[in-house]
Amino acid sequence: MSQMNIDKIDLNLLKTFEALHDESSASRAALRLGVTQSAISAGLRRLREVYGDQLFVRTGRGLAPTVRANQLRPVISEALDRCRHSLAMVNPDNQEYQGRSVVLGLSDDFEIAYGRRLMAAIAQRAPKLRVIFRQTHSQIVAAALLDRSLDLAITAGGFAQGRLSRQVLGEGDYRCLLDSDQASIDLDEFVTREHVLVSSGGFIGITDEGLAAQGLSRQVCASTSHFAALPFLLKGSQAVATIPGHAAQAIAEMSGLRVVPCPLALPRYPVELGWRTQAQLDPLLLKVREAIVASFI
Repeated sequence: MSQMNIDKIDLNLLKTFEALHDESSASRAALRLGVTQSAISAGLRRLREVYGDQLFVRTGRGLAPTVRANQLRPVISEALDRCRHSLAMVNPDNQEYQGRSVVLGLSDDFEIAYGRRLMAAIAQRAPKLRVIFRQTHSQIVAAALLDRSLDLAITAGGFAQGRLSRQVLGEGDYRCLLDSDQASIDLDEFVTREHVLVSSGGFIGITDEGLAAQGLSRQVCASTSHFAALPFLLKGSQAVATIPGHAAQAIAEMSGLRVVPCPLALPRYPVELGWRTQAQLDPLLLKVREAIVASFI
């Protein structure tokens, strides 16, 4: 790699790098930046010279970042974010957000229950801004925020890291979802029925822990990592799913399934919004945070 001085580098190359890393495709990066694909290819050649690395290698599914590219991504994104922040400071009341986006991490139970509401609240405060919903959960959310894969995140915790800030949005509970007309289910029937488990691991959930504390267990007939699959798995069956109440209510309203109280005492949990402390004064993110808080009131 030749010695480089920032005075000799076109800083637009950093935008090319960011677009390539996010889109994994030269054609999509070109569309995103409003330039030709040949301009993106020329930019990538220059980036490779600057950083002395291939940065992106072609695979059957597009362009994959190298280890060096993944190391550079948070550094370059932070530099670009600071530039965007500086421009926003000049006119924090600017209402033109065409071409800008915010990545919001959340699990699909929150997306199902609050996604449409979030879209409307964000559009009201930041017209034409694109909100990108990206799947996450409390075990991985801190790392995703710190490596800038996410701008903001909504989870049941996971923000206990020195460089992250958080705000409690509310409190969640658990309810049962089933294909039945009955208004309730007792603990004996709950244990007797088969269960559909929603879990990233696929084996143990909080319901199993609650039952074990009473010397009980259940029969799980199927597990899935997606709440959105539940209408298709429960409809026409005798199985029950115990899931966060906000998701149970939203799914029931769309699918005709029934929500009933959970007969097992399960702990409530905080619903939190998290973000990088360093970005907390960004006018755009402040508007999006306001929209998120309003959606949970």
